[in-house]
Amino acid sequence: MPGTKQSNRSKKRGSGRDFTIVIGCGRLGAHIAALLSEEGKGVVVIDASREAFLKLGPSFDGISLTGDATELAVLEEANIENASAVIAVTGRDNTNIMVAQMARELYEVPHVIARLYEQERECVYQELGIGTISPVLLSTKEIEHILNPASSGKSEIHSEDNTEAKE
Repeated sequence: MPGTKQSNRSKKRGSGRDFTIVIGCGRLGAHIAALLSEEGKGVVVIDASREAFLKLGPSFDGISLTGDATELAVLEEANIENASAVIAVTGRDNTNIMVAQMARELYEVPHVIARLYEQERECVYQELGIGTISPVLLSTKEIEHILNPASSGKSEIHSEDNTEAKE
């Protein structure tokens, strides 16, 4: 068996593209999954460590799947072919790009976002049509805004193409 599935959900997901798969249940992944769950959206969280799911808390109403998200069998157990979005936020760029590429190319998931630590790799993600979130870039922009609130303007980051619009 490729993964171990646990569900807090009392009813099954529909067969349509109506749920998000979050890869990685660290602080960011757990926060995203909990937020989606609180909003009543379907969510499946995949992590290699069963203990990682403790971060989700008792109100989490989604599915947690223990396994290696780079394995096709684990992604298929998560029903990736019917997911509306995949968000890869593990602590490893290589894992994030691999899972994101599999979601985009093999399963044609409409919305794919990956956390990116090494900015130099951004062009690879863009060529594949994968949105990126960069903690370094976002932190730098926020620090700049805090230090210079009048001159930095209000910024909006577009997750699909990582472009920025100033108001």
